[in-house]
Amino acid sequence: MPADTPSAGPLRAVMYHSVADTADDPYRVTVPPARLGKQLSLMRRCGLTGVSMERLLRARAEGKGAGLVGLTFDDGYADFVEHALPALLRHGCTATVYVLPGRLGGSNEWDPLGPRKPLLTEDGIRAAADAGMEIGSHGLLHTDLTDHGAVDAELLAAETARSRELLAAVIGSEVTGFCYPYGNVDARAADAVRAAGYRYAVAIDPGPLTGLFALPRVHVGSQDNAARLFLKYALHGRRRAPVPYGPYPELHESELPRVQEVPAP
Repeated sequence: MPADTPSAGPLRAVMYHSVADTADDPYRVTVPPARLGKQLSLMRRCGLTGVSMERLLRARAEGKGAGLVGLTFDDGYADFVEHALPALLRHGCTATVYVLPGRLGGSNEWDPLGPRKPLLTEDGIRAAADAGMEIGSHGLLHTDLTDHGAVDAELLAAETARSRELLAAVIGSEVTGFCYPYGNVDARAADAVRAAGYRYAVAIDPGPLTGLFALPRVHVGSQDNAARLFLKYALHGRRRAPVPYGPYPELHESELPRVQEVPAP
């Protein structure tokens, strides 16, 4: 791994999953649409703008990351297009959706508890991309890449490199970001993601591996009201290791998703 250079300040990124109204949420990963709207509105009133991870990393590399928060949605639930996307556009935000090309149109079969939730189809992924959202890979099937007993070199390559190829074919453009399933990352997984051609990868709390291929995020769940969210945001820079990263690879403007700018309320 090449030596990284320290960034000028903590990276702010939050992690959502499903956006829907439900009483059956054993993992507490489902945020009601009304609550997401309130969170985005509050964020804008505080002078913050939610952006995709690609945009956040490029801005930080240029010294322009102040006031930006990376918004990410894991697992690629179909309710993203129905509930999250309209709220994001209404508040002038973008986000990154990490999807599973091996489960397109399927469901969250990796969760032993709770209801089966539909995942995005190819059409849903393209709708999100066309609306200005970044599409990233979450692997093929939501496999824990740190389980060395179950994930050999061939499966690791499929989960990283093959998933990137499949997603690029769906959206017709390069896929630059990867999200480790369950947030679990080790050196072998990070090396595989880098070798697969991604520009960055996100985890949850990667500890000593923190860097461009193991970026920390704050989880936002069903119980996070405004007070809890502010507390998580305030403590994020203290509880997570500072994010070191080298010069971020530049992307041509034509490759970047576009979203209409909306003034803060």
